Amino acid sequence: MKSPVVKRSIVVAGHKTSVSLEEAFWNGMKEISGLRNMTLSELVGEIDNNRQQGNLSSAIRLFVLDYFKARAMAVLPEQKVPAQ
Repeated sequence: MKSPVVKRSIVVAGHKTSVSLEEAFWNGMKEISGLRNMTLSELVGEIDNNRQQGNLSSAIRLFVLDYFKARAMAVLPEQKVPAQ
């Protein structure tokens, strides 16, 4: 059985590193970098510079999750809480 995690090499801030992510996160990163007109390496560099703790793979997963969560919230109508 093939592992759902894909390990890829990427250049970040001039040095080569490897990042292990599920294919869905790689696809999300490609989509985000395309929408921002930047390379995947530039986006990963931005995430790397802004992370507070943890490893780079975790920081990328959280970034992608937050990005798509914010995007989903922007298109959903405001939810009203029923009065009690």
